[in-house]
Amino acid sequence: MVAAPRLRTGRKILAIASVLVALVFTLFPFYWMFVSALKPDKDLYNAQGNPFAWHGVTFAHFEFLFTQTHFLQWLLNSTIVATASTAISLACSILAGYSLARLRYRGAGVLGWTFFVTYLVPQTLLFLPLTAVVVKFHLLGSLLGLILVYPTFLIPFCTWMLMGYFKSIPRELEESGLVDGCSRLQAMFRLILPLAVPGVLSAGIFAFTLSWNEYIYALVFISDGAMKTIPIGVPSELVRGDVFFWGELMAGALLGSVPVALLYSFFVDQFVSGLTAGAVKG
Repeated sequence: MVAAPRLRTGRKILAIASVLVALVFTLFPFYWMFVSALKPDKDLYNAQGNPFAWHGVTFAHFEFLFTQTHFLQWLLNSTIVATASTAISLACSILAGYSLARLRYRGAGVLGWTFFVTYLVPQTLLFLPLTAVVVKFHLLGSLLGLILVYPTFLIPFCTWMLMGYFKSIPRELEESGLVDGCSRLQAMFRLILPLAVPGVLSAGIFAFTLSWNEYIYALVFISDGAMKTIPIGVPSELVRGDVFFWGELMAGALLGSVPVALLYSFFVDQFVSGLTAGAVKG
């Protein structure tokens, strides 16, 4: 009888310790970027000093980032590209996911798996043919080129995720709407889509994150310094040969990761709900 409370206490301690370890592991990169961005160069490049110690605070790295680079323009470019490509991808994925999950027609199952397999194709195999397409339509070096290219890998993933979530919604709701006189589109937008908001938010967060952090296509399609996005602009402008501007690099990485971190923080409940429903019913 005494062993049971001790066992439960031990399990609680183990669970708390596991959470603390995971928390430290998750937050340490942000802490390191924050510390490195605020350290003076004399401490940052001192190989004999304690890397965890603070001997002074400087905002010179942030000042250099804002005044000597196009960081604010990169931030705006990343926001425009990520927002537009996410909106396009969600609009297409909602229709495709609803069709594959709710409508019965020949080849729907195979088509659904085709969407998923398409997402698994590496970008390193696709950027050459996509470059030819972008050049053909005179979109090389423009943000519009990225906005139109990113959905090629966002739509398959979002469609697959939304398929699972649409399947988790009872068909009786939709059938009742059809009996009451709703068309198929009215039933989807008025009855099904409001219930699928957590799944749509989850797909949107993933799409925004993937497009915000995308590197290969932005590197190939954009060469003008002012038109770059954050993943390309920060390393290309702050790594010059064998010289690394570590303070500015960490400042740029920290500021570049804040929008995505805030997005996950505000929608974490809907994000988890969308993932679990899609995983169970998909």
